[in-house]
Amino acid sequence: MSYDEVEIEDMEWSEELQAFTYPCPCGDLFQITKEELCLGEEIARCPSCSLFITVVYNPEDFAADPTPDPNSRKKPSPVAVA
Repeated sequence: MSYDEVEIEDMEWSEELQAFTYPCPCGDLFQITKEELCLGEEIARCPSCSLFITVVYNPEDFAADPTPDPNSRKKPSPVAVA
């Protein structure tokens, strides 16, 4: 059973961990990455103890964009002709 339910808005983004974090009673942090959220994961785990929380969020906010950005396409590399 989950220790608690926490809204994603109540969590903090950690650049260092590249994860959303929330304080754990043991003194460490519950953690969940954007990639995990994109995959539909809703459990943030503490790496130091057995506790975990359920993260409440809108999965659509983390869904992959189905339409590729035309500006992000890789441009062909120039080829040297001898």
